[in-house]
Amino acid sequence: MAKFRIIRNEFWKNPIVLEEMTPEDKLFYLYLLTNPNTTQIGIYKITIGQMALELGFTKEVVNSLMERFTHHHKVIRYNPVTRELAIRSWGNDNLNKAGKPVMDCMLSELKKVEDTSLIQYVSEPIEKQEIRSLYISFCEQVGTVNDQEDINQDQDGTYVDSDFEELDEVISLEQIENQQQNAPFQDLADNSYMGNPIQQSQTDVKEIIEFWDANGFGFANVSAKQQLLAWLDDSSFLQPKEMILKAMNIACANNKRRLSYVVGILKNWENESLLTIEEIDSYLENQKPVLKQKQSTQTVSAGRAIPAGFELDLTAGEE
Repeated sequence: MAKFRIIRNEFWKNPIVLEEMTPEDKLFYLYLLTNPNTTQIGIYKITIGQMALELGFTKEVVNSLMERFTHHHKVIRYNPVTRELAIRSWGNDNLNKAGKPVMDCMLSELKKVEDTSLIQYVSEPIEKQEIRSLYISFCEQVGTVNDQEDINQDQDGTYVDSDFEELDEVISLEQIENQQQNAPFQDLADNSYMGNPIQQSQTDVKEIIEFWDANGFGFANVSAKQQLLAWLDDSSFLQPKEMILKAMNIACANNKRRLSYVVGILKNWENESLLTIEEIDSYLENQKPVLKQKQSTQTVSAGRAIPAGFELDLTAGEE
């Protein structure tokens, strides 16, 4: 862990940063390169919760950013089991000088990496041969140890002993019985309506952000986006994503593209206990006759109004 990190001017000339990343992406990328957990080797442990706390984002937004940086920008890899993150370009940007203190530091940190595939991932773009050799040799060392463990297991007969074969058969029978018993629950899990809660949450966040950005609510207003996304978890709506999009559509129709206006609509619906789209549509439909009745009762006077106290004298001027 270092007290500072260097960001070179070429960072802003990177085509991925320049052409593909949104302002939110650029902030997140700078955070990944400079946060307190970074190491000399470009692989470090960090949790989604820590990133959300330090950036002021929700966990759903951080998950969405991580997915975009992994699959779209392809600049990082993250192991959710070991909670280790690797930065692809770390070697080119930070590992240009070698020396015994630096090499010793990297060797010490490489030994602590649990997911060794991340070492191979970071080593590929490294240009300095001395440093790259350290990464590669470490990967080869880990591979040799794993191979030797497999050989020792075969020599000991761990996987060919008859007692273990019988145990495997018993386990297999138990697994089949469990699968049969859990079949109804598996059908529910496979139902597309249920879905993966985390994946569904990420999809909801993406739809809301895309609608916000595309309809002029303020592309760079990250704080407002966070406050609006909080309604996904903190509201009592049964269909939170649909309700938020409905409120944003109403704001667009009234040319009131502001967070306060959208939140005001959502609060009114909660106060009226309108928790689904169907209830909203029914409520708005019932309001139409009331509005028409109010308009019909309003009379418009023709000509000028007659002053109070005026009396018409038909004999005036006959004398």
